[in-house]
Amino acid sequence: MKLSWLILVVILIAVGIVSMLVGVTQLSLLQVVDTLFHGGDYDFVVNQYRFPRLLLAIGVGAGLGVSGALVQGVIRNPLASPDLIGVSAGAGFAATLLLTIYPDAPIWYLPLAAIFGGVSVGLALVIIAQAVKLPPARMALTGIAISAFLASGIDFLLVVHPIEINTAMIWLTGSLWGRGWEQLPYIWLGLAILLPIALWYAWRLDIIGLGDESAIALGVQLEKVQIAAILSAVMLASLSVSIAGTISFVGLLAPHLARMLFGHNHKALAIGSALIGGLLVLIADAIARGISPPIELPAGVLTSVIGAPYFIFLLKRHKGW
Repeated sequence: MKLSWLILVVILIAVGIVSMLVGVTQLSLLQVVDTLFHGGDYDFVVNQYRFPRLLLAIGVGAGLGVSGALVQGVIRNPLASPDLIGVSAGAGFAATLLLTIYPDAPIWYLPLAAIFGGVSVGLALVIIAQAVKLPPARMALTGIAISAFLASGIDFLLVVHPIEINTAMIWLTGSLWGRGWEQLPYIWLGLAILLPIALWYAWRLDIIGLGDESAIALGVQLEKVQIAAILSAVMLASLSVSIAGTISFVGLLAPHLARMLFGHNHKALAIGSALIGGLLVLIADAIARGISPPIELPAGVLTSVIGAPYFIFLLKRHKGW
């Protein structure tokens, strides 16, 4: 277990170092270190562009990873994740609406709009599930239907407002292009507040995994824990989406990979999902910048290339869900 933690942290640091070197301007490690501490000719590239982007990639990935772990813990469905249950689509729709109707909005409007959209979809999903007595394992399918509906709404906004389509499309495909120090406080403040909440409810989610009746018999306030965990997951996913757009499948992949390494204990799972989610987004962003400079691919495209086949594998593996 300890070796797995150490290896994961070392890989994250190594990928972070590599991400500082690649891009239109190829730099050596010595140049990067010197610029970080003393400035110089590459001050903008290193200190104003790549370093904040590195921190944002880790923060966004961590937010999506923890969100996915919480959603899977509450719904008890291995196919559940923020993007598959519609939360990311809700945040994306609200943010796209803001970008197209009010393109000059202050930067702090975007996280608020994304949180509002994500929370609205989360509440709608809970209401629908309670109204039709939907089992937790089937909520993922309802979320996919909501995502499809909101995706059509996003397409409508882009058609009606073609002038703002470029900004919206870059954001919707999932990219950290143009992001910097201004966005950094939002995601890391969100993690500082919501990750301890996830860890606080971790043992309760472990008990919920035994079944609702067992959890209630052991004194867990089931509804309270589920609402708190889902709201935390929704806000983490919404904050991540507001900064980097809809980076797909990180919330699905990170908890599964963390579960392979650290087991089903939700405290270890939350931290492991944060590290692996950060690593996935960091790798995707580094490849996006370094594969064919000066052309930059959206990081969300690269995560989808990995995540979509894995999702198909999960569908085949869990036919009974």
